[in-house]
Amino acid sequence: MNVANTQIQMRKGLLEFCVLHIISRGEVYTSDLIDELTLAQMIVVEGTLYPLLNRLKSASLVEYRWVESESGPPRKYYSITEEGKDFLSTLSETWNSLVNSTLAITAKN
Repeated sequence: MNVANTQIQMRKGLLEFCVLHIISRGEVYTSDLIDELTLAQMIVVEGTLYPLLNRLKSASLVEYRWVESESGPPRKYYSITEEGKDFLSTLSETWNSLVNSTLAITAKN
């Protein structure tokens, strides 16, 4: 088995949760999402993020608005919907349960 592939899959599995969490803090531009995810070593490229944002929008978990830019084309800013907040709350509960379960297993010698 290739450990790098497993690591990538683990990150991909958490990406939706992390993106929703970032957006839940306030309206955000895509490049800001990429910067934060990259800084956190969740290694994301735009080609991965845009389809995810489109899926979240189609599921009514996020919405966006266009903002005119003085230095180029208009920018799309994302915010979380009420349905997205409920979804994120459920994901947070799942995450906490998974962390506790994983620690219970990995803490044993």
